[in-house]
Amino acid sequence: MEVHEQERDISEVDPQEYVHPESDNGLLVVRHSRVRPPFSVILTTVLYCAEFITAAVMCSMYHKTDDDIWMGFTLTFMLFPAVLIQLALTFIHRDLGRDRPLVLLLHLLLLGPVIRCFEALVMYFKAGKEEEPYVTISRKISLKKGQGTPMEWEIGQAERNLAAHRNAFKRAAVIQAFLGSTPQLTLQLYATIQEKYIFPLRMALMIVTLISITYGALLCNVLAIQIRYDDYKLRLRPAAYICLIVWRGLEIASRVTALVLFSTALTHWVILVGMLNLLFFFFLPWVEFWAKKGSLAENIEKNFSKIGTTVVLCMFTLLYACINIFCWSAVQLDLTHRELIERQQRWDRLALYYSGRLLENFLLITLWYFFKSDFYEYVCAPLLVVQLLVCYGLAILFMLLFYQFFHPCKRLFKYNVHDCLHCVCCRKSVVSPGSRRGKPSYSKAATMVLVPDDQVDGQNSQPLDPCLLEERETAILDDSLEAA
Repeated sequence: MEVHEQERDISEVDPQEYVHPESDNGLLVVRHSRVRPPFSVILTTVLYCAEFITAAVMCSMYHKTDDDIWMGFTLTFMLFPAVLIQLALTFIHRDLGRDRPLVLLLHLLLLGPVIRCFEALVMYFKAGKEEEPYVTISRKISLKKGQGTPMEWEIGQAERNLAAHRNAFKRAAVIQAFLGSTPQLTLQLYATIQEKYIFPLRMALMIVTLISITYGALLCNVLAIQIRYDDYKLRLRPAAYICLIVWRGLEIASRVTALVLFSTALTHWVILVGMLNLLFFFFLPWVEFWAKKGSLAENIEKNFSKIGTTVVLCMFTLLYACINIFCWSAVQLDLTHRELIERQQRWDRLALYYSGRLLENFLLITLWYFFKSDFYEYVCAPLLVVQLLVCYGLAILFMLLFYQFFHPCKRLFKYNVHDCLHCVCCRKSVVSPGSRRGKPSYSKAATMVLVPDDQVDGQNSQPLDPCLLEERETAILDDSLEAA
């Protein structure tokens, strides 16, 4: 394999972390000194086990109190995402064609994430610890072509294997969050209000599910950025993660509360509301697919027939619809594309979604206010309505702050939040495309640097001068904006 893919790095790190190659046409490069720990794999596994165990204990308690309906729903929302996660991990790692009976057995016992997490930890602790005494001929050929020493080759292989595990667990976390945790949180909150009692175990289950949903929504944002800018590596600052967590937490909490309050007043009508939302977002990608008169995306899986591909796309669309019921999915489906994701940032859809969702939440809370039961006589209902609307408004505010200040690719946007909030008729002059260089930057450090990893040379590298870094960054940004 003579062709090596070049990666680009989007980060907000100190310039001293970069090195400069000797060639005149070389780009800025960054050194990867060690393998990153699989924190996302561990977190997903912990959330999966915590929610599964807590829900199982809740089912046993519902069985003792003869609450068969709530026990049935709790059991369904516990097992359905667990089974889908086993299928997803097996499908991504392609274990059906490999001789791994122990792994398949643990998947049948719904313990697949545990063994996968253990594999990832073993890969991480073994990476680069010792160099193999025997090097195959293919490895020697690769090393002669400039891929470094055998130990560096092993570290690169471990990074690729861990990246496969991280990607698989990110998809598993999204499945767990929106096919299991969101309905589970809604059910347990509804049960708490109906019983008029806060049970500690049920409260623990609701907290775990809320964390799982927030983490799944955060992964949706990161996945959308990675797909949109797949030529770059993403490194979000801690402030960006905090902004994302607050945005997603407020959005999901206020949305679930509005649905639950509406269901306590008009129980049967909430089924209609949920089904209308589900059907709308489920058929929206298919209607666009039929309107474009496109063909189904190929190469999803080599062994799949047309029927198998359609089934996979339907499951993918179902997950997309479940996400949009409770929060913004951050991605748009394109069934004609190989990656199934539309790369273009659709600001109009983002505005329409949050405007429509804010209006829907307002209507649900208003209907609850007029048809609420006597239980809420001791609750200040108008204040509760205002609090829910303010929480959703704050979620929108933090969303705008993220796209304006903390998005790693904000300088590549053709229009940002700052531009959209200005009225066109109020502009004093038309800004030409070449004048973007003069616009002030909202970040204190560099927000984008192109990084080809195969040009790293540890012996001949030297630190960059900050002025040179700024000049190269400006040139790179101009070239990227012209290509966009």
